[in-house]
Amino acid sequence: MGGFHSDAELVSRALAGSDAAFSRLVERHQAAVRGFLRRALRGGWAEADDVAQDAFLAAWRSLRSLRDPAGVRAWLCGIAWRKAQDRIRASRRGAARDGAWLEAVAPPAGVSHEDRLSMAAAMTDLPPDVRACVALCLADGWSHGEASVALGLPLGTVKSHVARGRTRLLKALGGTDDA
Repeated sequence: MGGFHSDAELVSRALAGSDAAFSRLVERHQAAVRGFLRRALRGGWAEADDVAQDAFLAAWRSLRSLRDPAGVRAWLCGIAWRKAQDRIRASRRGAARDGAWLEAVAPPAGVSHEDRLSMAAAMTDLPPDVRACVALCLADGWSHGEASVALGLPLGTVKSHVARGRTRLLKALGGTDDA
């Protein structure tokens, strides 16, 4: 399938039966989905990839339920979030998962190892829905509206979760939320 196609065009082709079109959608959005899942699950690459695979299979099966073909990224992340919630409910992992998460997260430039550990611990302490909002909006640069759609949460809830998460992370780093 040569050339550039919009998400909406690829969705249309996939609905017409093109496995290649759906594969192209997955290729286009898998990094965003997997990155979000690594942060939301506090797990390593393997767990995020496992949940992402489940999400992509579910997306293929339910492609006809996609109301806005141009919004496929948020729709895929929404499915991934529901799969992640299932995983979180199914099993609470302990220190081993937190250690793997710390190893998988690249520290931002100029952040000390101690600050990185404090930030990771603060992320770990956040409730799953707050952590998901922080992961999308602060770490991945999504708008509050995009996160609202992907996570199926009201816009005001996303905004308050991001604000609460930012405050907790800043406190963990010894800073204040004066910005």
